[in-house]
Amino acid sequence: MTETFHSEIEIAAPQATVFAFLTDPDKILRWMGTKATVEPHPGGIYLLSMNDTHTARGHFTEVIPVHRLAYSFGWEDHENVPPGSGLIEIDLIEKDGGTLVRFTHGGLPDEKERDSHEKGWNHYLRRLAVAAAGGDPGPDTSPEA
Repeated sequence: MTETFHSEIEIAAPQATVFAFLTDPDKILRWMGTKATVEPHPGGIYLLSMNDTHTARGHFTEVIPVHRLAYSFGWEDHENVPPGSGLIEIDLIEKDGGTLVRFTHGGLPDEKERDSHEKGWNHYLRRLAVAAAGGDPGPDTSPEA
């Protein structure tokens, strides 16, 4: 049985802005990672280096501009969570002039990995909220960065 992590965060920015911060490599790097290659179309690559030693890899499975993204996810050289083993689903819902982000990471192998990924994603979703709203999230202090 696999584990799933769910989170929601409200961002003071329109859906199109938040979508850009999830799909444009330059914008992604403002809140997460040190190198990014993304091809936001079904079958396109998702490749994100966190610190030149941890690299996430997957492929987009669903892209509905400004509304929804889904992509496979896993870590290169990680036995428990290999590339493509998980599924990230992100829904962007207009709310009160901003965007509600509903985030799901499924396919995690156990509670330990779910807890670890939950901690990391919560850190990065907070940074996304700051960056997409026009702020500077500052240097990344995550252990993965």
